[in-house]
Amino acid sequence: MTHHYGFWSVLPPLLAIFLAIRTKKVFVALFGGIWLAYLIIDQGNPIKSFYDSILSLVQVFKSEGNTKTIMFSALVGALILFIQKSGGVEGFVRMMEKRLPKASQSQNTEKKIQLWAWLTGVIIFVETSISSLTVGTVFRPLFDKFKISREKLAYIADSSSAPISVLLPFNAWGAFIMGLLLVEGLDKPFLLLMKSQVYNFYPLLALILGLLAIWKNLNIGPMKKTEQRTKQEGKLLWDDARPMISDELTRVEPVQNARPKAVNMLIPLAVMVLMMPVILLLTGWPASVEKYPYADIGKRWIYALGEGSGSTAVLFAVITALIVASIMYYFQKIAGFDQLNEWVLKGISEMMPLALLMMMAFAIGAVTKELGTGLYLAEVSKKFLSPAVVPLIVFLLSAFMAFSTGTSWGTFAIMIPIAIPVAIHTGIPVPLVLAAVLSGGVFGDHASPISDTTIISSMAAATDLVDHVKTQLPYALLSATISAVLFLIAGWLSVQS
Repeated sequence: MTHHYGFWSVLPPLLAIFLAIRTKKVFVALFGGIWLAYLIIDQGNPIKSFYDSILSLVQVFKSEGNTKTIMFSALVGALILFIQKSGGVEGFVRMMEKRLPKASQSQNTEKKIQLWAWLTGVIIFVETSISSLTVGTVFRPLFDKFKISREKLAYIADSSSAPISVLLPFNAWGAFIMGLLLVEGLDKPFLLLMKSQVYNFYPLLALILGLLAIWKNLNIGPMKKTEQRTKQEGKLLWDDARPMISDELTRVEPVQNARPKAVNMLIPLAVMVLMMPVILLLTGWPASVEKYPYADIGKRWIYALGEGSGSTAVLFAVITALIVASIMYYFQKIAGFDQLNEWVLKGISEMMPLALLMMMAFAIGAVTKELGTGLYLAEVSKKFLSPAVVPLIVFLLSAFMAFSTGTSWGTFAIMIPIAIPVAIHTGIPVPLVLAAVLSGGVFGDHASPISDTTIISSMAAATDLVDHVKTQLPYALLSATISAVLFLIAGWLSVQS
């Protein structure tokens, strides 16, 4: 990308975000952003821009990664249905209830449930989607029972997924970032990535603030109203809310011959989580052997994780989990082959709105790249850069870019090649500037209404996407504001030293 459309390139993502928040019609908002982008590209021709907008949705599937991600999202619907029909969720809820204090509706009980949800999200650091889905699916019945708002659940799931995935980069996130650093000629990307974690302020603050929100019952702005609504009126959602998945999927009773067993949920989910690094290793191993034919096994493993296909790992992880679950339920005589097949199709059908939403999110991400949105923002920022404020400007630019496009990975791909040479040229520590890019990207992934992590967190908690964004945004902005101050201080100290 060597050109851009100037200020016009920023308008489509801004329009999509404005319409999503203003109208709550996310599909219309995304398509409006896509159409405006092609209207700019096609020089104001409304008919051609509409035609190109439709074709852009088709072209999403030209990317294997996009297709695998959408397939994964659809198949997750089947897995959610499986663990509910089998009595797995009911068994897990009963297991948790045995470990709760006898006093019902006590603040201590509610706090413990939320802490368990937060901790679950932190433990599952291998993939953001799996983390959000597990937290939302497992804890939604408990949150409903103890009258804790679904918006709070979505916030906990969201704030403990992307932040922990970048802080513990033994996953596809780490692999992608290390690949970008290798392209920049840095021969020890893993070491550099680990050094940057000291300065990775936003993910650290997002995790800490999420924990404080639970421990101190810190309900800011709209979150306070949702908590009052749920506790005082008993309403799980606002009257005009449109949850990301239907009640038919979120309120599934176990089949008649299914005994409530937590293992019917825990084992399939554990398989899905554990298969992620395994498949990353398998898909990256040939490249590792070719790169290091005589190296020790540990070095090969690290390189293989970096070269493995994240989208392949996610897709086959959920497929493996479905196979394991099917075998378990078949031998427990919970369901036969025909019934299992019916559950798969039904679960996939329930995820079609999410798959469509992700398809449109991918399309708007692709067209903003074609407009050169990131390139334009990068060029504008260069006019304001001085050594002491490099980390702050890089963080703010990355945050705005990620929020506008809904993709942290896209932000990393654009900003790392810009930020690393700037850091080297100005003498600012490379780990500090790298952390500024990562923090800004995670902010966008955490806060943007068109981020797949935000979408999946809303879906898993069965809440309205826009309500989730509204209640989460004050927390995200607070963490971002503190991060900005810390990056300014860190930049100033690096110049003074």
